[in-house]
Amino acid sequence: MAIGILEVNLVNGKGFRGKDILGKIDPYVLIQYKGQEQKSSVAKSESPVWNEKFKFQAEYPGSGGDYKIILKVMDKDTFSADDFIGQATIYIKDLLAFGVENGKSEIWPQKYSVVGANLKYNGEIKVGVSFTLEGH
Repeated sequence: MAIGILEVNLVNGKGFRGKDILGKIDPYVLIQYKGQEQKSSVAKSESPVWNEKFKFQAEYPGSGGDYKIILKVMDKDTFSADDFIGQATIYIKDLLAFGVENGKSEIWPQKYSVVGANLKYNGEIKVGVSFTLEGH
């Protein structure tokens, strides 16, 4: 089993729809990978620019076959629970396999559709992912 660092580059988002009374939205992203979770900063726009990077420990092959990053887009609310806008999933099994073989692999930033609980399009998010084998 190989161990390395998975880096998620959260670039931006657009087309998110607000759920509060005024239609305003304060989006942030929960980034999840195999029981690990990190949170982006809260933006004040329907088309946020984050340019933030998050690191996770990754093993390949590891326990369980779920090699995916889940990006949950949330709307920060002051007086109530935060609203779920939607989520995007990035499957990274091939990225990890290639990285173990070559020391490093990367998916350049690209757009992923954000899908709401009703399975409808709820905007898009631009994300890049890289994997670096430990010791490289």
